[in-house]
Amino acid sequence: MSDNLPPCPQCSSEYTYEMNALMVCPECGHEWMPAAGGAESGSGSGSGERVIKDAVGNVLTDGDTVTVIKALKVKGSVSGIKAGTKVRSIRLVDGVDGHDIDCRIEGFGAMQLKSSVVKKA
Repeated sequence: MSDNLPPCPQCSSEYTYEMNALMVCPECGHEWMPAAGGAESGSGSGSGERVIKDAVGNVLTDGDTVTVIKALKVKGSVSGIKAGTKVRSIRLVDGVDGHDIDCRIEGFGAMQLKSSVVKKA
């Protein structure tokens, strides 16, 4: 390992690794965004956080439960996701093409959704 990765802030494990934009601890499962530039900057700590809002303007956070507000087509599936489907334990990610919610939907499995098609439950 040529990179000098920071230890886990939750359990202090030295076996952390990078997964896309996140740092992950394999021992406790904690995921976090690494500080840009290697050190926390006091003046811009609030502006660096990306705020993701649902279709009606509520701020979403990891672990929230959301409801799909319109029917969605799913490639490779005969039936799509119906409006009113509850999605539990979402995770906010920097997805591709505006898909910023990573989740698991019962009957479909793991997928990514856009925050513009859900509302906080």
